[in-house]
Amino acid sequence: MACTDDCHSEAPVEAPRLLHTPEILASLLGWAFVVAALVSSALGATGIATILYAVGIVAAGFIFAREAVDGLGERKIGIELLMTVAIAGAAALGQWREAALVAGLYSISEALESYTLRRTRHAIRGLMALVPPTARVLRDGGEREVPVEEVQAGERVVVRPGEAIPVDGLIREGASAIDESAVTGESMPVDRQPGAEVFAGTVNGNGALVVEATRPAEDNTVHRIIALVEKAQAQKGRAQLIVERFGRIYSPAVLGVAVLLALVPLLAGWDAAWWAGRAVSFLVAASPCALAVATPVTLVAAIGSAARRGVLIKGGVVLEALGRTRAIALDKTGTLTHGRPEVTDTLALEGDESSLLRTAAAVEQFSEHPLGRAIVESARARGETVPGARHFAALTAAGVTAEVEGAQVAVLKPEAAKARGLQVPQDAAGWQAEMQAAGRSVVMVLRGEHLLGLIALADTVRPEAPGLLANLRAAGVEHVVMLTGDNPGTANAIAAQTGLTEVMAGLLPEQKVAHVSALRAKYGGVVMVGDGINDAPALAAASVGIAMGTGGSDAALAAADVALVGDDLSKLHEVILLGRRARRVILQNIAAALLIVVVLVAGTFLADLSMFAAVVGHEGSEVLIILNGMRLALRR
Repeated sequence: MACTDDCHSEAPVEAPRLLHTPEILASLLGWAFVVAALVSSALGATGIATILYAVGIVAAGFIFAREAVDGLGERKIGIELLMTVAIAGAAALGQWREAALVAGLYSISEALESYTLRRTRHAIRGLMALVPPTARVLRDGGEREVPVEEVQAGERVVVRPGEAIPVDGLIREGASAIDESAVTGESMPVDRQPGAEVFAGTVNGNGALVVEATRPAEDNTVHRIIALVEKAQAQKGRAQLIVERFGRIYSPAVLGVAVLLALVPLLAGWDAAWWAGRAVSFLVAASPCALAVATPVTLVAAIGSAARRGVLIKGGVVLEALGRTRAIALDKTGTLTHGRPEVTDTLALEGDESSLLRTAAAVEQFSEHPLGRAIVESARARGETVPGARHFAALTAAGVTAEVEGAQVAVLKPEAAKARGLQVPQDAAGWQAEMQAAGRSVVMVLRGEHLLGLIALADTVRPEAPGLLANLRAAGVEHVVMLTGDNPGTANAIAAQTGLTEVMAGLLPEQKVAHVSALRAKYGGVVMVGDGINDAPALAAASVGIAMGTGGSDAALAAADVALVGDDLSKLHEVILLGRRARRVILQNIAAALLIVVVLVAGTFLADLSMFAAVVGHEGSEVLIILNGMRLALRR
């Protein structure tokens, strides 16, 4: 996902300064004149005070009055127009002080809303400052420092201890503890070995690294996070859309009632001045300012908070749907598991386990098969020195062979080894059966026709997966099921390790979609979590699709509504809880906004509430609603 022109790494990302916000400058300027007018009035200079009140009204109200005029040009009657008419009406009635104070108070709430939204968005855009502007690339036999935008996928970059990593890539040389907190939300440094993925903007620990870039700078993880979050924050939630539709009817109705309150008594010969004052107070009391900010501030704060914890949510509708989640479907491979095989057990029949693994790795070091790569990585991780090999050959659907230390060595599937006439000892056959029953793959290592031992491999469960079910139930999720295309034996073995009791195995992509659709019909909404291309249809069919962000395929990420950037499954229940909190806060804000309007409108007619009292109550409630929504931005 390409970044826009204003988010290149060389451009400094400065925090929005309080006095650099136009709405705040306008409010401060307006209040300066209002305070001067109040002093002049106290000294008896009423004429000068009136002029200063008028100037203060223009200064504080210019921005929202201009928005009111722009809205009229688009045939929209909004909150800004209601407040502008109320202020103009008060001035026409000679209530210059009240009009100026209303303009000043409304400008403060507008300034606070603008500043808090800018500040929240800056917290995400500030990620760009984490990416260094240059990178040391290995070119032409040496190091060359170049702008990070010039680094191409496939080039190797040197990262020294303590430096920020400039590119997304894979570690090719070295090992270190990486601080990934800014990107994935992981609070502790994570140990990374050769072959591990690292992200631009994360900080290298005490090891020197050589990183092979996997993406160009404009498509790195930081750029993608910024682009996805900014797009998400621009999308509206269902509650916000309902409020806006209500506002398109409500605001013109309020203006119409206010006009009637002013004109009917005038035509009927009643106390026109009193009724005109009621009309102006009614405009302020009934203005839906607090209702308008009840939802968007909360959604922006929550989406920004999630992004800082390594969870990308693609819009307010998605966040609200997460808050209503009752059922979750989980893919197995790459979701509950790491998605890559690892050596889990070895049985050495001759020599020890280290020599068995070292010999097997010598043959497999030229192999592209996932099981072969897992054997080599396991040997190197244990510090084994892998011998050289010659005359490597891959045997279709059987295994691999090579000459190691003068002898012919083969790593074969059990079926292929037995097809050669190999006689497997009884204890080895029992061990093989035990491993396969547990869902592991087994290979046999032979020197000539002699069996050296067996190696078991499996796609291992993510460490956070066993506690996931309890966390989801604590978050209020009623039903959790595994949907996988893998065989039932492997699926049940993984389910036993994670505590899942419902497993649907051997599913084709269309069958996953059918199960997700059935869950959606039963529970009213379902979350699907997956990572592969075969998961994309099910992710799209779910109420909310969640993709494992870094390990997830491009198709899965495109189909999903949420991405877990660091492939951290423990974030799943956190995002469900965040959705529930956001939903509660939105409902609190809407209820409070409506209650305040009812109380103020009733007070306008039953208690002769002044316009100034109405605006203090109204704008005070708006400030409290903004602060209530912003609480979600502070949660870690």
